[in-house]
Amino acid sequence: MTPSPPSTEAQHAPSKTGSRLASIAVASALFMEFIDSTALSTALPALSTAFGSDPVHLKLALTSYILALAVVAPASGWIADRHGPRRVFMTAMGVFLAGSVLCGFSRSLAELVVFRTLQGVGGALMVPVGRLIVVSSAPRERLVSAMSWFTMPALVGPLVGPPLAGFILKIADWPWIFFINVPVGILGMLAVLRFVPPLHQPYPGRFDMKGFVIAATAITSLVGASEVVGMGLVPVAVQLGMWGLALGSIAAYIRHALRVERPVLNVRLVRYDTFRASLVGGTVVRVGLGATPFLLPLLFQVGLGWGPLETGLVTVGTAVGAMACKPVAPGIIRRFGFRSTLIYANFVTAVLTALPAFFRGWTPVALMVVVLTVGGFMRSMQFTALNTVAYADIPQGTVSNASTLSVVTQQMGLSLGISFGGLMLHLARGDAEGVITPNQFILPFVAVGVVTMLAGPLFRRMSPEAGASIQGRSRMAA
Repeated sequence: MTPSPPSTEAQHAPSKTGSRLASIAVASALFMEFIDSTALSTALPALSTAFGSDPVHLKLALTSYILALAVVAPASGWIADRHGPRRVFMTAMGVFLAGSVLCGFSRSLAELVVFRTLQGVGGALMVPVGRLIVVSSAPRERLVSAMSWFTMPALVGPLVGPPLAGFILKIADWPWIFFINVPVGILGMLAVLRFVPPLHQPYPGRFDMKGFVIAATAITSLVGASEVVGMGLVPVAVQLGMWGLALGSIAAYIRHALRVERPVLNVRLVRYDTFRASLVGGTVVRVGLGATPFLLPLLFQVGLGWGPLETGLVTVGTAVGAMACKPVAPGIIRRFGFRSTLIYANFVTAVLTALPAFFRGWTPVALMVVVLTVGGFMRSMQFTALNTVAYADIPQGTVSNASTLSVVTQQMGLSLGISFGGLMLHLARGDAEGVITPNQFILPFVAVGVVTMLAGPLFRRMSPEAGASIQGRSRMAA
């Protein structure tokens, strides 16, 4: 089959209003995903009671989704280029909705994990393809603004998710946390049909099935090894075998990807400094921060004895801060540049991430809200800069490859973060099975704060001019 020529739609950028409406419509998928994940985090203690499971083991409900997303996401770029981003995006939303309904009918932790995996398959196509639509539609000089609009509606999910989950658990049962995705998803699909044009991508060539199998093996074994390390669930020999398989598969994939023309994950893109900084630094940040949505509900509901509604109303401060950041993020990045923004945002975020370690029953609720709100603001600033600078120097023809690789590494970072937080909490509990006290959260929160701060030296190695072409600052002005 011969490559199809670029279409007229692909050659001409849409209007400012058109690209903004497309970004908001596509962001409905992220809204649905984030309202689902944040609501589920708030409901973890309730699910622990319903399924008769240890609260720490409920992290499987979070990591199973992320694992499925990370495994299937490498194929998302090829599928979107082959069948059209809008068509793939709509199909993915339908799969996610089907998984949501089935999650609501789960009657055991094992069933919930299976159906959360189905949700992850939908998310694996939904999120990276949505980002591909936004990046491909917006001109480079409006990319920061487009990405900000793309992520802003998604932040309403974390804003609504925790208190909504608390309200649902107060008047109904936990399955309704998943059923609320249905009306949101249907409205989102209608918006996509109305505002997103049928973009035409270059023909992607033959699918790299061998690379996909190796990458899936590496991702699955790495997440599996991180889930069981230090937990006493499997023998040490099995743990060592899983780590050996993970590291061997990673090395095998890198060797394979450097030899083929169109690898499923194009690791050659790391030669671009801005993309490499976003990929490596962003992964470290997400390892540190991925544990927070898992630890906070357990701290408030199990450690401090709060109800789910009170927990949701306090933790919503993180989303409020993130929402407040989005309108001002482009201006701050233009004023200070990507490098300075990332360095200072990372330091403040790391400190504020560790502070919940010292929340106690006598801590003023207003102080907790302030810490979480400012932390959400700085975290949002950091991720806006990271997600945008990644595409500063990427050639237009490789945007789908870059988007796919970014999503895979981001989800791997979040999954490893949840596992890391669960491991730290397990170590802090020691032999006190079934008992979780506030003091046991000191080690987990301080540890994730320290890991988050490790990204700082990586950002310092960036050029002061990094991303100048897309932040509205000329080299001379900078």
